[in-house]
Amino acid sequence: MSEIGNLGPRSVQPAGDDAVLPFEVEGLDVRGRVIQMGPALSSMLARHDYPPPVSKLLGEAIVLGVLLGSSLKFEGQFLLQTQTDGPVDMLVVDFRTPGNLRAYARFDAERVAEMEAEGTLEPAALLGNGILAMTIDQGVHTSRYQGIVSLDGSSLEDVAHTYFAQSEQIPTAVRLAVAEMMTREDGKVAHSWRAGGLLVQFLPQSEDRMRQRDLPGGDAPGGLDDEDEDDDDAWVEAKSLVSTTEDHELIDPEVPAERLLYRLFHERGVRVFDPTAVRDQCSCSRERIVGVLRSFSAEEITESIEDGAITVTCEFCGLKYNFDPAEFLS
Repeated sequence: MSEIGNLGPRSVQPAGDDAVLPFEVEGLDVRGRVIQMGPALSSMLARHDYPPPVSKLLGEAIVLGVLLGSSLKFEGQFLLQTQTDGPVDMLVVDFRTPGNLRAYARFDAERVAEMEAEGTLEPAALLGNGILAMTIDQGVHTSRYQGIVSLDGSSLEDVAHTYFAQSEQIPTAVRLAVAEMMTREDGKVAHSWRAGGLLVQFLPQSEDRMRQRDLPGGDAPGGLDDEDEDDDDAWVEAKSLVSTTEDHELIDPEVPAERLLYRLFHERGVRVFDPTAVRDQCSCSRERIVGVLRSFSAEEITESIEDGAITVTCEFCGLKYNFDPAEFLS
């Protein structure tokens, strides 16, 4: 990752949409990543024709997955997946370095319609209760790492904070925003999606300064409060600045990521690095599906036949693959 330099009002060529921009604020001992998503997000959401509330929720998961997955320093895969009892019972975001991305949502259309009629379509309510799993896979010769955090009616932002407190113990602030955009072109209404995300982490040189306070153990005597600990002043300042970020600033194409970072951190000096492009790129292939089908028993192959053929549809990109059953029954 090469350094671009300190930000000034007009000092850096904007990274643009669908590009993760790493940065650091040396004066506050923080590092982070910011992204604005446009065409890549719209194409992933449009091909499934999700109801708008489902699209918005999946958009938040996509941005979170990109912010986390883009931190990998090696060739590998970052997988974010929810399993819940809510109307949207599964979200999957698959990020493969350096920037290939795919995602999908599974939902109960009737339950979503009922919630829409009742006016209760908050993202946390759509998710319900369950778990969020984050998996890092470096390849066949390494062990997978997986972190799991409970979903209990909290937003994905809140869940991300809990994940870092429990699993990484690195003070972290996350902001996510997704919006449905309507513009008029040649007398017609054009529909698209935009999203933005900001992740900031406190990473000073001294380990004593970066330790995250332990979570309550639950075994303290009744009436005894946990001992309060003051956060580092630099982290308090950084966290306060991040909290001032408005949703519209994260998604507005007129406020590129560099300008947002300058607004937040110019008094402390913010340095940006080379952006990494993010692409709507599915990893499915005929060869991979053949490998899966060859692992099926003859009985399973027979059960998969419809109208004399086996048809497999990729849940991510919607591409259909047709196979002759005889290829797997010989």
